[in-house]
Amino acid sequence: MARLQLHNLEKTYGNGFRAVHGINLDIEEGEFMVFVGPSGCAKSTTLRMIAGLEEISGGEVRIGDRIVNDLQPGKRHIAMVFQNYALYPHMKVRSNLSFGLRLAGVPKAERAKAVDEVARILEIEPLLDRLPKQLSGGQAQRVALGRALIKKPEVFLFDEPLSNLDAKLRASMRVRITDLHRRLKAEGKASTVVYVTHDQTEAMTMGDRICVMQSGHIMQVATPKVLYDQPANLFVASFIGSPEMNLIDGSLNGNTFTTATQQVELPPHLLGRLSSYPKKAVLGIRPQHLRLATTGLTATLKNVEFMGHEVYLYANLDGTDVVCVASTAEFDAMDRSADHLTLQPDPAHMHIFDRESGANVSLPQGAA
Repeated sequence: MARLQLHNLEKTYGNGFRAVHGINLDIEEGEFMVFVGPSGCAKSTTLRMIAGLEEISGGEVRIGDRIVNDLQPGKRHIAMVFQNYALYPHMKVRSNLSFGLRLAGVPKAERAKAVDEVARILEIEPLLDRLPKQLSGGQAQRVALGRALIKKPEVFLFDEPLSNLDAKLRASMRVRITDLHRRLKAEGKASTVVYVTHDQTEAMTMGDRICVMQSGHIMQVATPKVLYDQPANLFVASFIGSPEMNLIDGSLNGNTFTTATQQVELPPHLLGRLSSYPKKAVLGIRPQHLRLATTGLTATLKNVEFMGHEVYLYANLDGTDVVCVASTAEFDAMDRSADHLTLQPDPAHMHIFDRESGANVSLPQGAA
């Protein structure tokens, strides 16, 4: 494994379109880093520049103590798993796994030993004599993973490897990949991982840290918990979390946040964090922290989704759509004939964003 560093990395295409805007990122040895963001945010482009599959327009990629900008992919000590598995259809699993080693001139006995070890780790021993067409999607992805793993790369790159699988299989493969990485890391054998996905569930459950991207820029890099609890800006607040954070437009007036017709008092600890008081502000509150109450903000109920152990209540608050997550007991106690809700934000989990810059101006000093 090796440290991976991106310094002022840029990508500009021939037509002048600037896809990646001078990003900087340090990924530690053995770290599992996830790139996440909407389609077109340049997460895959960045991954391909690391791999050597996309030309770098500016800046540098450093793997360990080597600048690899001008090295061919095969010289970078990396391995890559793609969305489409990319297995050789005419080769059995055993040959697919060993093909890279054979090209590298590894002796036959050593190749066989490596195949057996990888097959054991990934629990694919019964598949070794099958052709790719005889494999399920999950089995094929494990073989693709094994073909990369057998190379013992310094850096392991994943480009949306689970997007072709159904939901149940994706969940299973998430566990397999993260468990494998943890076990190998404990043994000192884990590669540094960069994993690209548009699925925030994958990002939040798999990454040691997550790099949230938008339009070729890094918006925040942090652990899953920090991203969720302390989003640095409106984009991260709206992108991370399901249902997403409620973002209520308004303004700050003294110690209160005011919507078009209502106001809520801000807690002292939150006011103490505000280094400035942007007149145009956005109140951020997660759906589970917007509670049913007898006093507070009034909203018009629009829809109800029963989720089993909890209920999602969709409402409109002064022109802004909001979601409240209530327990089934709270829902059962509601007046079902009423078309209005009274909602109280939890003071301990309120955020204030500057509407102009998008920055979270209520974070603790040094956070995010």
